[in-house]
Amino acid sequence: MPRRPRRHCQRLKSLPITFSPFARALARMASFSMNKLPIPDSEFIQKPTPSSPSNGFMKRALEEQPERPESSDEEFNGVVQADFSFFDPKPDDFHGVKTLLQTYLDDQEWDLTGFVDLILGQTTVGTVVKIEDDEDEGLFAVVTALNLWRYREQRCIMTLKDFFLLKACQEKGVADQLKLLLGEQAHNVGLLVSQRVVNLPPQLLPHLYDALFDEVSWATEDEPTEDLQNSFQFKHYIILSKIYKHKNVQQKRKLGNESDVAIMYIKPEDEIFHKLSSWSFCFPLQTQKLTSHELRNYRSMGLVMAVEADKIPTFREELVSLINET
Repeated sequence: MPRRPRRHCQRLKSLPITFSPFARALARMASFSMNKLPIPDSEFIQKPTPSSPSNGFMKRALEEQPERPESSDEEFNGVVQADFSFFDPKPDDFHGVKTLLQTYLDDQEWDLTGFVDLILGQTTVGTVVKIEDDEDEGLFAVVTALNLWRYREQRCIMTLKDFFLLKACQEKGVADQLKLLLGEQAHNVGLLVSQRVVNLPPQLLPHLYDALFDEVSWATEDEPTEDLQNSFQFKHYIILSKIYKHKNVQQKRKLGNESDVAIMYIKPEDEIFHKLSSWSFCFPLQTQKLTSHELRNYRSMGLVMAVEADKIPTFREELVSLINET
């Protein structure tokens, strides 16, 4: 099966996008926590306005933030144009990817450098998002899928497996299923890694995941050896993400209080993955403890999900519908 050009991208109609107060709060806090990220004008990426793809990349109109105190909630004025493009990972992306993944395993000390090297070394399956023609080549997102059996002897993967098993040990029924996927079934299990700045234009998401899953499909035929082709024959994906969970979910249900939702998904696609997952579990995070007014009743949680590969076509369809409804 011939590989398609990476930058081929379907033209979309411009969609009006506005952030809720909660999402604006996330954007502000994300910008503050990632102030060392080598992204040009990252402080401008706060409150999106309409976007559309053009000539293989996504053109995004972003409202410009004037000089103001960090605590101010006043609206932004002006527009900054940013053209986002998809690229194969390369060694020069090391620091950008490492920054995006710096809290991937919460506060766990592990071989993050080795993990980033695995991602950058797998160029046939994986995508990074940058601004078109940006000299600084700042990274806005990375997405990939790593075969857990292929990389089983890597120190970073061994630590990651131990981390998952430790967090799942209190989950009845889930721990045994997790052990199977991390052990004897790992030949066909992909670790789906998707990290990005919190306010990346949502219209990019369907194209970003289309690129990933199309490349996985192509790799099953295009890789030079049978072993490599088989390593992308995924039957399950394991996904680690982060959510905000209401501190008093049981009490809220008992009182019938619907003013706050039980779970707030930082990444919209996680709600779809969660719904389609075979099983999942949550655990409290030690890092990124937020104290904003919008999150006063929520705690930051890690979310681990197992999604069957057969559910991916449904995920892709529902993601497009979700973004179109935004």
